[in-house]
Amino acid sequence: MTTARFYCQYCMASLLGKKYVLKDDNPYCVSCYDRIFSNYCEECKEPIESGSKDLCYKGRHWHEGCFNCTKCSHSLVEKPFAAKDERLLCSECYSNECSSKCFHCKKTIMPGSRKMEFKGNFWHETCFVCEHCRQPIGTKPLISKESGNYCVPCFEKEFAHYCSFCKKVITSGGITFHDQPWHKECFLCSGCRKELCEEEFMSRDDYPFCLDCYNHLYAKKCAACTKPITGLRGAKFICFQDRQWHSECFNCEKCSVSLVGEGFLTHNKEIFCRKCGSGVNTDI
Repeated sequence: MTTARFYCQYCMASLLGKKYVLKDDNPYCVSCYDRIFSNYCEECKEPIESGSKDLCYKGRHWHEGCFNCTKCSHSLVEKPFAAKDERLLCSECYSNECSSKCFHCKKTIMPGSRKMEFKGNFWHETCFVCEHCRQPIGTKPLISKESGNYCVPCFEKEFAHYCSFCKKVITSGGITFHDQPWHKECFLCSGCRKELCEEEFMSRDDYPFCLDCYNHLYAKKCAACTKPITGLRGAKFICFQDRQWHSECFNCEKCSVSLVGEGFLTHNKEIFCRKCGSGVNTDI
């Protein structure tokens, strides 16, 4: 650089024998450079002069002495840190404020350490253990109860019911029939073998039957309509000698008046109200 050009690019003051700063191959006196080009510190809002160290993070600038943790004010220079809502935090403050807390020990799960998540809660890997054997569950299958989480072998040993049909463990749901547990898929009609878990059914000699099978195999038939009499949902029926009727079918053969709770007369297989029966040879 020749002395003829050795002037501040902005104020044109001579730079001979003075400190200067090159910017885009152009010289500036320190005063002009700081005024024109210096970045402003995020913390103190003062310019970061050319003689000071400029620390930059994501387009933001700090003096070296201002580059501190927002919470504890410890220096972050040459130390790990993290940003939260545009605030800079040291690793310890970030962990305490932002990291997950272990559901078991309530301590912070430090960034970089392995954590287990289950039903919206977090555990240290070493805290996520079976409530019974205290061994880490990790990613193995588990079963959860109000008292805690259990590995499958411990749950089966401590709590599980065994299906009366297949003799295997019932891990969830199930049906109780005659005080015995069943898998839903194992609770079948003893006749046609269809599932009964969401069906109405009848019992005969401690065996469950769907309505179709029970009616076909065991149900009495109404003497009037010949349809099965099941007695479901509290339905009432009438018995007389060796015959049965639905209560709505127990009517006078002649005038069709209901005979439920009334006196009636019989003739052969027919039943009559007293009025209609008085005209025929009847039995009481």
